Amino acid sequence: MKKSVLFLLVLFTVSVMLAGTPATTAKIEVFYFHFTRRCMTCQNLEKTAKKAVETLYADKLKKGEISFQSINLDEKAGEEIGTMHKVEGQTLLVTCGDKRVDLTEKGFLYANNDPDKLTAEIKKAIDGMVK
Repeated sequence: MKKSVLFLLVLFTVSVMLAGTPATTAKIEVFYFHFTRRCMTCQNLEKTAKKAVETLYADKLKKGEISFQSINLDEKAGEEIGTMHKVEGQTLLVTCGDKRVDLTEKGFLYANNDPDKLTAEIKKAIDGMVK
């Protein structure tokens, strides 16, 4: 009987210790994949996305918890990163571990005429991954 109680007490203690251990979080990465030749919308999409990350998440950017990367798919390194993320064309992508949010459609919809709305969509995607 004493051994059972002692075992349960040890099990409870270990459980409490493990529950108090902070979970490791994966880095949030915002990618804008593009080609060398770009239209005004492509350039505005990149500009808005980069500004959103730098403005809204400056502290996380400095700590390395989040990043923004502009990837040229016409370059060898960019092609490899694109393949790794299953991207073949202009794409605005937010990733964290195995989670991914493709904001390409909204990016092209809002980049020129409503950049604030695009910023809000980027914030929503990133905040959804922070949970």
